[in-house]
Amino acid sequence: MNPSAQETPRTSRFFRRRWLRKPLFWLGAFVALVVLYYAEEDWRGRRDWNRYRQEMEGRGISLEFQAYVPKPVPAEENFAEAPIVKSWVLNYGSGVLTNDLYTRAKNNISTTNIADKGHRHFVDLVAWQMASVALQNRSLKPDQRYETDQSGLAARASAALAVLEGLKPDEADLAAIRMASARTNSGFPIHDDQEDPWQILLPHLGEITSACGRLNLQACAELAAGQSEKALADEKLMLYLADSIKLEPMVVCYLARMSCFQTAAQPVWEGLAERRWTESQLQELEQSFQHYAFPADLDQALQGEKTYKLRELEYVKKKGLASSHSVGQEKPAFTTFSDLLHQASVNAVGRIAPAGWYDFERLNYCVLFDAQMKGVMDVAAARIFPAKLASNYAELPQRLKHEEWPTPLKFIVYHQAMASLLMEYGTSLPMKAAAPQTAANQAAIACALERYRLAYGQFPETLDALTPRFISRLPNDVIGGQPYKYRRTADGQFILYSVGWNEKDDGGVPGQRLFDETEGDWVWDYPAQQ
Repeated sequence: MNPSAQETPRTSRFFRRRWLRKPLFWLGAFVALVVLYYAEEDWRGRRDWNRYRQEMEGRGISLEFQAYVPKPVPAEENFAEAPIVKSWVLNYGSGVLTNDLYTRAKNNISTTNIADKGHRHFVDLVAWQMASVALQNRSLKPDQRYETDQSGLAARASAALAVLEGLKPDEADLAAIRMASARTNSGFPIHDDQEDPWQILLPHLGEITSACGRLNLQACAELAAGQSEKALADEKLMLYLADSIKLEPMVVCYLARMSCFQTAAQPVWEGLAERRWTESQLQELEQSFQHYAFPADLDQALQGEKTYKLRELEYVKKKGLASSHSVGQEKPAFTTFSDLLHQASVNAVGRIAPAGWYDFERLNYCVLFDAQMKGVMDVAAARIFPAKLASNYAELPQRLKHEEWPTPLKFIVYHQAMASLLMEYGTSLPMKAAAPQTAANQAAIACALERYRLAYGQFPETLDALTPRFISRLPNDVIGGQPYKYRRTADGQFILYSVGWNEKDDGGVPGQRLFDETEGDWVWDYPAQQ
């Protein structure tokens, strides 16, 4: 028998038993540990996320984006289904309201040198008239800027006719929009069935904002020209356009609505400053502004925004962790070789991560979101608490642990990669609700004050004199919850103000801007009569 032939099985058994047994054992143990770890992380993440979700549902708060998307509106009742309005959604740059003075010259009107920006100012109709002349002469250049200090009624009334003439080219389109506003409901398509949430496009927002800008210019010109009935119709259309997106479930929609509303407040102020509104017009305007509840609307928008961000996170789970870098962009922007390497490394971490990690990411985002807004608003009382928001925001860095860590490590260690990217609005949103609510409250009170003046020849000594004849109830300051500050002035006018974002009564002295975030009061007053 060949000795070497006899040794081969023995040698094989030696290597199998002595050299492979331990590595195979440790490999099996490692695989078992990995399986157990993944099972544990998946179970724990799912358990904690479901616990949070059930708690929210128990409070009547859904975490499904579809729950906040407005229900379909019958086409015949739907403002968004009117042909001219529908073109805003179907065609970018729809060609609606694009041929008149406002659209062609709005970038040529400057407001950089306006003094006292803490107060309201008249629209510079004389500057618009100058731009209109340049357009007619074909001499208007993109870098030209027009601005004057001619705010007297005579100068503005003279310029108003040229401005109104310059707005006529789009008169037919505006008339079609006005006719569409007779529809009782509005529901623009949100396309919430998109897998990629960044592909949910909202082209109508820019069109509505632009239409309100045009109507604002037209209404202010009409008031200067003594055409208050036309101005009232334009004011009502602006408010309608702003409210046509009221139910849309994302913060960007809320911000567009706030912008439109603040624009709509301008003609009301100008008509009051120049005493152009009649008693019946004032009563109609006052009732319109009394119905607004912007803190409650913000609360609804925030809940919708939270669920929208959860959809973004779900998309990241499917498409790769690196797609989280596209938050705030239409598409991820990876262009260089180092960007591609970073994308590959981040996605590798995301692919091998337990599914439970994504549940932790969702949970941490919601917890951080809730902590940032906790106690900031009292929706029932229509109040906002700036100090509480500042306190919450100051604690946020402690909650966002190791904020300087790169995405993979934050994802692995603290499960806060998504939260750190999605927490993008900071302290600005509650202030953006407080400002228009203040404007709405002040506009309603100012209309009641003007009605009192028309009846008695002067403004009252106190606001209490307005109820119940001139206003059913006096709204309180959204900041602080106290009555608005009011006093008559020596020139026969008045000053009405909120304590502002600093929550301090500065005696009616405004900050650097109309709704300043750091100093001064939020003031409604008028320039001296000229």
